[in-house]
Amino acid sequence: MLIGMPQGAAATAVDGTGKDGGGGGGTNPSTARPAAALPLKLLRPLLLVAVLGTGFLAVLVLFLGGPAYSPMLPRLPAAADALPASAGKAPLERWVRAPASAWHNMTDEELLWAAAWRPSVRRYPYRRTPKVAFMFLTRGPLPLAPLWDRFFAGAGDAGLFSVYVHATPGYRPDFPPASAFYRRLVPSQVAAWGQVSMLDAERRLLANALLDPANERFVLLSESCVPLYGFPAVYSYLTRSRASFVGAFDDPSPHGRGRYRGGLAPEVRREQFRKGAQWFELDRALAVDVVADDRYYPKFREHCHAPCYVDEHYLPTALSIEAPARIANRSVTWVDWSRGGAHPATFGEKDVDEEFLKRLTAAPGKRQGNCTYNGQPAEVCFLFARKFAPSTLRPLLRLAPKLLGYG
Repeated sequence: MLIGMPQGAAATAVDGTGKDGGGGGGTNPSTARPAAALPLKLLRPLLLVAVLGTGFLAVLVLFLGGPAYSPMLPRLPAAADALPASAGKAPLERWVRAPASAWHNMTDEELLWAAAWRPSVRRYPYRRTPKVAFMFLTRGPLPLAPLWDRFFAGAGDAGLFSVYVHATPGYRPDFPPASAFYRRLVPSQVAAWGQVSMLDAERRLLANALLDPANERFVLLSESCVPLYGFPAVYSYLTRSRASFVGAFDDPSPHGRGRYRGGLAPEVRREQFRKGAQWFELDRALAVDVVADDRYYPKFREHCHAPCYVDEHYLPTALSIEAPARIANRSVTWVDWSRGGAHPATFGEKDVDEEFLKRLTAAPGKRQGNCTYNGQPAEVCFLFARKFAPSTLRPLLRLAPKLLGYG
């Protein structure tokens, strides 16, 4: 039975042979003739005139575009109309523009996913000026921020750098709009020394910095770090380097291989386990690899617990295995371990004088050690130094113009 039709009607729609349209009581179509039918000879010319007239009208509308007919036709957008309103006159603007603020509402999972995107075409279709991302991992306030602001002022162009701050949740910075730290706090979580949360904070900083497509070099710093040279020297040193600066060495002692955990296998064997400084510097390609890592990071997160410290072993080990030729096996941040203990020396106001800063930056006798830069012996090995207490701000501000090249 057909839906929506009376049962009787359905019966009359099919004849005895089972074919549609048979009807037993209808008029014979071979003998029926419409009363008002036009002769075929007159109908054909009328149809031809109608077709030609319709075609002429369509051509007229297309070429002349009269106002009475234009609403009836689909409008092909111009190139500018096809772009989003935010793109303006630059079609690539929505792809190359940095976020106005470092703050957002993404979860860590969403953030890492967004940061892991990379173009398959290596050559940029626009003039790109590489930036250096300065990433501060801090518990809260940045007491040396005035010194850093003087350092950033030496850039001469705010488009050469970007700043990111990861702090303990609840910290509310009050930097003035003129400061490089203004609105640069990223969504943060608690990071405890020696715990995997410290590594999570580092990856979170990297991911936030990767959201700016102009960032090419990424340096991790703390609230106790100071720049040893002016911005132009630091920028040139990092952007011209062919290697990333990650310390990685094989320590056979209980404080090195002795921290290895069997659960890291088979991805990491004991002889591949490395140690290095927490304070790294990466190029963009390696930074993307770190935030996208789903091979070594899960292993270290699950198995590297005290006395295995992820911030000292994860990056040196993973990059030594995957990209040994792309790291310099050293850090660009100087620290003093001469006093012994689990932490490097902290310098106070009385430690910072001309002689101290000259030992760090000026030849002869400076504490730069021996290193190479792009395969050649280098006089400058360190660009930053730590740990400087808040009390050192006053002498540093006074001495920086003469001895550090900024301020």
